[in-house]
Amino acid sequence: MKGDRPKLIIADKRGRIYPAPGLTPCGMKAGIFFTLSPDDLIELPRDSELFVMPGRIPVGYDAASKNYIRVNNDPYSKKRRPCFAVAAFLSPGYTITYNPCYVERNHSGILPLFSYAGVCLYKEKFYVTAVRVDRELRQDLRFMDIAKIESGIRNTRRLFPKNRLFRHLERCALCYACPAAKNLFLSRYEAPLPSSPYCNSRCIGCISHQPDKRCSITQPRIKFSPRADEIAEVALFHIRNVKDPVVSFGQGCEGEPLMVSDTLEAAIRIIRSKSGKGIINLNTNASRPKAIKRLFRAGLNSMRVSINSAQERYYDRYYRPGDYEFGHVMESIKKAKRALGFVSVNYLSMPGFTDSREEADSFSSFVRSAGIDMIQLRNLNIDPMYYFSSLGFSPEKEGLLGMREVVNTLRRDFPSLMLGYFNPSRQRVSRMRLDISTA
Repeated sequence: MKGDRPKLIIADKRGRIYPAPGLTPCGMKAGIFFTLSPDDLIELPRDSELFVMPGRIPVGYDAASKNYIRVNNDPYSKKRRPCFAVAAFLSPGYTITYNPCYVERNHSGILPLFSYAGVCLYKEKFYVTAVRVDRELRQDLRFMDIAKIESGIRNTRRLFPKNRLFRHLERCALCYACPAAKNLFLSRYEAPLPSSPYCNSRCIGCISHQPDKRCSITQPRIKFSPRADEIAEVALFHIRNVKDPVVSFGQGCEGEPLMVSDTLEAAIRIIRSKSGKGIINLNTNASRPKAIKRLFRAGLNSMRVSINSAQERYYDRYYRPGDYEFGHVMESIKKAKRALGFVSVNYLSMPGFTDSREEADSFSSFVRSAGIDMIQLRNLNIDPMYYFSSLGFSPEKEGLLGMREVVNTLRRDFPSLMLGYFNPSRQRVSRMRLDISTA
C-alpha cells in the first residue's frame, strides 16, 4: 500500500490490541529508545505469540515533533483507562533485534520468564524486530499433530510401562507443550533426556527454579534422577526409530546434568553398546571438566555450552555459579575438542548487551580461542530491564552495533562456523560443512 508505514500497537486491560493514532513503533535496548524503519522488521513468524506487558506504558515515535511519546491512557476510551505495551514471543529460529519500547509504571513487578520482541502493525499484518538464524522445521507446530503425539504416548506406555522418564516426558509434551518431548513421541529429530533435579548454578532467569518466587517458573523441574537403564531405554527407542537422530541431556525441565555425571556415563555406555547410530549430545554449563572428559570417552558426541556473556563478570552475575568458575567452562570446551567432540555455544542473547561493542569483541575472541564449531543464538527469557539491572550494565547508544551486525560479523569473520538454533544431526553437520567448504 503506497504511503503505508509501521504503526505502534497498544493493548487494553482485556488484551484487545489497537494501533495508536499518529505514532510509529520504536525499539528499545537497555532502556534506550530507537526509531525503526521497515528494514528493521520482518513479518511475524508462524506460531509466534503476542503478549500484553503488564505495568508497561507503551512508547511510540511522533515523526512530526521528532519526539518519543508515552501513551499513558487508552486513546479509544473516554474514561482514561490505562493501556499497555505489546510484545511478541517468537517461534524457534528467530533472534530478537529490539525489545518493545516502554516505560515501567510504579511497582510494575518482574515480567514472566519469556523473551520479548518488538511488534507493530505494518501492511495490515503484524511485523516484529527480529532476524532469522535457522530454517529447520524441527519445532514447527504444523507438523506436531496432537493425535499422533497421543498415539506415540500410548505406544511407549505399552512398551515401557515402568519407565519413569517416559512418564515425565508425557507430561512435558501434553501439559507444557515441550516441542522436544513432542518430537520424541512423534519419532523425529531430537529427543530430550532430562536427568538431573540438581544444579550448581543459580541463574537469575532459570525457567525451572525460582526459590525467591520473584517471578513464576515456566516449566517445573524433574523431581527424580532417572536410572541409567531408564535413560538408555528412552534414547535407544528414539535412535532406532529415527533416520538421523539426536538425543540430548540437559533440558529446560531439569538442573545441570553434570551433577549426575556417573549416571550419564553409565547410560551412554549402555546406549553405545547397543547402537553407534546418531548423536548423543549434552546441553550443559560445562562446569566439570573431568566429568566432560569421562563422558566423551564413554561415547558422547557433542556438547552445547550455555553462556550469556564471554565476559566473566557478566557471566557470573547471570549464572551465579556455585562450585565452579568461568575458567572451568573454558577447560571443559578444550577437553571436548581434544576428544574430537562437536562443540556448540548456546549464546543467550539480549539486544543492548549482546550487540554492545564490548561484548561483541569479547565473544569474537572467545570463539577464536575456544575453536567453537557452532553458535546457537537463543533469545534470553527474562525481563529485559531486570536483566540489565542485575548485570549492572548500562551501554552508550553509540556503542551498540546492532544484532544484525553481530550475526553478519560472525558469518564474515568465522566462515567455517555453523550458525543456527538447533543441535545439529550428523547429516546436518555434514551438509553444512560441505556448503561452507564449497562456498
